[in-house]
Amino acid sequence: MIALIMFLSLFEIAISQNQSSDPESTRVLQLHYQDGHVVVDNGIVQLTLSNPEGFVTGVQYNGIENLLAYTGHENDRGYWDLVWNFPGKKTKKTKGTLDRIEATKMEVITQNDEQIEISFSRSWNASSNVTVPVNIDKRFVVLRNSSGFYSYAIFERLQGWPAVEIDNIRLAIKLDKDKFHYMAISDERQRYMPLPDDRIPPRGKPLAYPEAVQLLDPIEPEFKGEVDDKYEYSMESRDIKVHGWISTNDSVGFWQITPSNEFRSAGPLKQFLGSHVGPTNLAIFHSTHYVGAELIMSFEEGEAWKKVFGPVFIYLNSFPKEVDPLLLWHEAKNQTKIEEEKWPYNFTTSSDFPSSDQRGSISGRLLVRDRYVSSDDIPANGSYVGLAAPGDVGSWQREYKGYQFWSKADENGYFYINNVRSGRYNLYAFVPGFIGDYHNETVVDISPGSNTCLGELVYEPPRDGPTLWEIGVPDRTAAEFYIPDPNPMFVNKLYVNSSDNRYRQYGLWERYSELYPDEDMVYDVDVDDYSKDWFYMQVTRKRDDGGYNGTTWEIKFQFDDQVTNLTGDFKLRIALATSNVAELQVRVNDVSMDPPLFTTGQIGKDNTIARHGIHGLYWLYSVDVPASSLGPGCNSIYLTQPLAISPFQGLMYDYIRLEYPDSVNHITRS
Repeated sequence: MIALIMFLSLFEIAISQNQSSDPESTRVLQLHYQDGHVVVDNGIVQLTLSNPEGFVTGVQYNGIENLLAYTGHENDRGYWDLVWNFPGKKTKKTKGTLDRIEATKMEVITQNDEQIEISFSRSWNASSNVTVPVNIDKRFVVLRNSSGFYSYAIFERLQGWPAVEIDNIRLAIKLDKDKFHYMAISDERQRYMPLPDDRIPPRGKPLAYPEAVQLLDPIEPEFKGEVDDKYEYSMESRDIKVHGWISTNDSVGFWQITPSNEFRSAGPLKQFLGSHVGPTNLAIFHSTHYVGAELIMSFEEGEAWKKVFGPVFIYLNSFPKEVDPLLLWHEAKNQTKIEEEKWPYNFTTSSDFPSSDQRGSISGRLLVRDRYVSSDDIPANGSYVGLAAPGDVGSWQREYKGYQFWSKADENGYFYINNVRSGRYNLYAFVPGFIGDYHNETVVDISPGSNTCLGELVYEPPRDGPTLWEIGVPDRTAAEFYIPDPNPMFVNKLYVNSSDNRYRQYGLWERYSELYPDEDMVYDVDVDDYSKDWFYMQVTRKRDDGGYNGTTWEIKFQFDDQVTNLTGDFKLRIALATSNVAELQVRVNDVSMDPPLFTTGQIGKDNTIARHGIHGLYWLYSVDVPASSLGPGCNSIYLTQPLAISPFQGLMYDYIRLEYPDSVNHITRS
């Protein structure tokens, strides 16, 4: 308790001193024109932007001339970029064309005592076949007495323009590597980081793919032997609120604050990169990571489209030298709450970004009806309820052209989603503890100022009969299964003692063959514990000749003589947390059955296994198992993943359940 009081006292002192020495009344918001640059200065932060390209070339703060990287070209310090290509033009050796979005026109949109907003735009030229057919308007906003700057971008395609595909859209900022050594992306995930020089041979050794590097001779010996990989620091969209870097010597923090994720693709569970070695700070608005080609933005010829990405807030803070600089993280979290309360911002001058009074809201209550669990409807406690473009069940996880708005229901299932842009939506939801997705096909029209109450909604998850046995927890991840310790030669020390992030270690796919050197996994539902005995991913097995074999897992379970009296079909529910160039084949009591009872065919390209994830896209399958295929005594279900040309092919299961035929009498449990 004494330690907590001392911590809070220091924190309050630090916040009170985290102010400019100049009285607010004397600070003047200024715009200066220099050779090839414009400079916005509010007396706290000085932002330098190249003119007319719109690159962030300098950020001056707290007596430091420039917080950004000083090596290389100045246009490589802070920039919006995208990866794109014309359909059919992509080669196997490239993901597409990287476009640094070099603007051709600078315009001051707003300049007054309270704010300056500058536009850097580029219009598509129909005679060009080397630029992406999208008009792009990058905006930067500096407010009076604000310790930072805002940025957003407006992307627009007009009717009649050629087809195009876009893989990635982001704002990237690279900081001074000699200053910023401490990275923080959550309360649990923060640490001193190696230098980018440590990744370059001979100091670093690339591993199975270029992003993963073992540090052999780092400049700071404390990192020797560790693995550095930017994907070890990815985050779910719902958790990306603030992340950044601290210069401990200067007691200065550089943070990206994202007060809303309405503009990010694919809903709250989509995983994105954030901060990583560089030191690099990313705001990624769209990417195919952890999903694959299904999330490539694909526009048909003639298709019009407009979307606003952002604003995000680049926030700077500082403390006096006598205060622990790592407390800057907590102050940044406090500022994040302030920014969330201000959302949607009212200072943007673009009509494409509606203010609060131009938006609507929706509310209701979600209940779950599963008579094999309870005779009463169950409040969807902790469910995520969201609005996204009209579509099919679960289509929100592949949706990228529009906006999405999500909220977490309370313990009684009540939800409220505010500040929704005008438009037409479907309501979607997923509920922890229950398989599948809720989808309300009714189109919801949101208009400015509207308040729509949907009343009570009921989700009936897939269910045909009572549960015979189940494996796992239906939470759309594989986190509850057995995750092995990493090979001690390939460790990220941040996650050594982290129970929630064990899966983020490099090379865990290789541990399967080490734990099961001769035969594949066999799981007995009556004896085994899925948290100890079910390996969290079904991967390929490496052969001595360097090739790979597919794997077959066996689930064993018992029946008494009464099974001979059952008719109809049992139902096998299989929820997958991810799939990467994999196929799931199901067989019952005959491992060599050809064809199998069920196959998914090849599905997925999430690459979750290589990228240290615990889930990617969610897949749900229901398999009819004839009662005649089961018998008294021991029975087996075989799960085969036969595709095997890479160590990264495989599946992660979320949950598996075998249900009795619906003709079986059962007693509901309240």
